[in-house]
Amino acid sequence: MPTLRPAAKGAALLLLAAGLTACSVLAVSGDRTPVSDKPAVRPPKQVLLSAAQRLDDVGGARIQVVEEGPAGRRAAHGTLSWGSRDAAELTVTDELGTGQLRGRDGVLDLGYPGAAPRRAERAEAESLDPRAAAAGPGGWAGGWITGLVANPGGPAHAMALAGKLTPLGGEELNGGTVAHYRGTAPVEDFFGAEQGLSPERLAAVLDYYRRLGVAAVDYDFWVAPGDRLLRVRSTVQGTAGMVVTTTDVTEGGTDPTPDPTPAEPSAAG
Repeated sequence: MPTLRPAAKGAALLLLAAGLTACSVLAVSGDRTPVSDKPAVRPPKQVLLSAAQRLDDVGGARIQVVEEGPAGRRAAHGTLSWGSRDAAELTVTDELGTGQLRGRDGVLDLGYPGAAPRRAERAEAESLDPRAAAAGPGGWAGGWITGLVANPGGPAHAMALAGKLTPLGGEELNGGTVAHYRGTAPVEDFFGAEQGLSPERLAAVLDYYRRLGVAAVDYDFWVAPGDRLLRVRSTVQGTAGMVVTTTDVTEGGTDPTPDPTPAEPSAAG
């Protein structure tokens, strides 16, 4: 299960013109060879590990999240911090309405207008999820709430260790050229790469995904120069359909626009 510091553990966009080569895309972080000014090609694993570590070192971010699937649309936006500043301040909109999710010192509080507030230790926070009733007390309920309070660099770290990675070239995002990577991994390998999961929790997570008919998880990552992780998108396909969750990341908690919906540039072909 994700925590506030998982990096120690864890829709097409506009493609650029054909003149942008694969080598220059992979070197979007700005690396240079010692003997020339040509971009150095970096393996996707190295890029994702560096991006996850950078975000972990920064210690905080502002996020905008949208989850879309058979059950509808959910959204959240706000700030996270991890490490010595373990905290979360998020506005959440889901099937219960629009509420506030706060995290402090390993405890999560979730409140909606007109409803009794709920509190849980982060390790048991699935009980705060609107879908938790179907899973039973303490059961794994899909991770909507716990996923929101996770360092968004965690999936990049886990996928770099466990997944098959594919560079998809350069794209335009937030006014600049970024590198797009895709990773896929069996659920056992992906969650097994999160070092903070206890054997009991890992077994519960894997059982949850098996019951949903999910064999693998797919992630897309958009990384800007300097190994800055700007966007993470997970795609999970199960017997009930596909769930796509997009997280836009701004390092250090800089205020984004109020709309929590990530922009979707049109495809260029």
